[in-house]
Amino acid sequence: MSSDADRRGELLAALHHAGRENSNAAVMFHAAIGARMGLGMTEEKTLDLLEREGPLTAGELTAHTGLAPASVSGLIDRLERKGFVRRVRDREDGRRVIVEINQEHVASFGVLFNTFVAGLEALYAGYTDEQLALILDFLRRSAAVQRDATGELTGQA
Repeated sequence: MSSDADRRGELLAALHHAGRENSNAAVMFHAAIGARMGLGMTEEKTLDLLEREGPLTAGELTAHTGLAPASVSGLIDRLERKGFVRRVRDREDGRRVIVEINQEHVASFGVLFNTFVAGLEALYAGYTDEQLALILDFLRRSAAVQRDATGELTGQA
């Protein structure tokens, strides 16, 4: 019985270590991408958020990022000055302003992701559909845990 507990302890320690290693690799990759694009890491990840979610209001960006509203306003200002986003009036409610990606400008940086995307596609090819579903579940659930922890740290919980 002790060997099962020992094995689980070893697996949990290895998982913790691998998670930290993965986090560090992601941070360093996005810092390098941001540097090549002339963006800070929060700016680069906000573009990623807008790419995945589509155009958002400043309030929606605040909710998605967990950042303070004043920080989001400054973030949008910086991205707009650098040509990555634009503020547009909502077609349905002219009082609302939405932030959308300037696709023409952002598309010129797509090549920076080619090696990474190809590497991930090769990695995925080595897993069964069932294994991919398990990995997907883990990633979604661990992202939710991290978002909750971020919200607690920023007071946006």
